[in-house]
Amino acid sequence: MKKLALYPVEKIDELTSPEAHEDISILSSAVNIFTDFKKVTPLVIESNASAVEVESLMQKSHVRLKLVVNHKNEFVGLISFESLHNQEILKRVAEGHQRQQLNVTDFMIAKDQLKAIDYDDLSYARIGDVIETLKSAGQQHCLVLDRKNHAIRGVLSANDIARRLKLAVDVSTPNSFAAIFDVISKIQQPAVLNTLQPHF
Repeated sequence: MKKLALYPVEKIDELTSPEAHEDISILSSAVNIFTDFKKVTPLVIESNASAVEVESLMQKSHVRLKLVVNHKNEFVGLISFESLHNQEILKRVAEGHQRQQLNVTDFMIAKDQLKAIDYDDLSYARIGDVIETLKSAGQQHCLVLDRKNHAIRGVLSANDIARRLKLAVDVSTPNSFAAIFDVISKIQQPAVLNTLQPHF
C-alpha cells in the first residue's frame, strides 16, 4: 500500500459544493434543481409536535421546510419556517389560542392544498418549464410525485431554484415561483417554455 501525503488545513476556509461547479440555466434539465428523496433523506416532523418548539428547532438548524407525517408515518402536509415564524404564532395567541397548545398542523399546508409534478414529466422538462408551470401557484414549494409507486419522490423550492440560477433575489426571504418568473422575464433569456401539468 502507498502512504499518502498529509497537508495542513489552517489556511483553507472555502467549502466546495456541487452548485459551485455547475453551469445551470433555465434551459438545463429540471432534475438538476429538485431535492430527490432517493438521494437526500427527507426532513420530517410529526403532526402533533409543538409549533413553538419546531420553530425554534428549524431556526437553530437553518431548515426552511419539513414534511409533516402523522403517527402512522403517513405524509399529511408541509411546514415552512416562514409559516411558523413567531409573528404567526403570536397572531394565533391573539385569537385566543394557548401558545403551548399550538402544534404543527395549525400552521402547515395540508397535502390536499399542495400542487405536484410527476417525476416522469420532470425528467423530460427544463428548469424554465417548471417555473413557467408554477408561476401562478402562489406557493414557495412544489412536490414531485412518483405516481408509479404512489410515493412522494422529492420537492421543488422556488428559493433553491433562484439560488442555483444565481438570480438577483434575496433568498434569505421566501420567494414564490411567480417572483422567480418575474426576475427571469426581466433578464429576457431566450427560451420557448413548455408547460407541465401539475397533478393534484
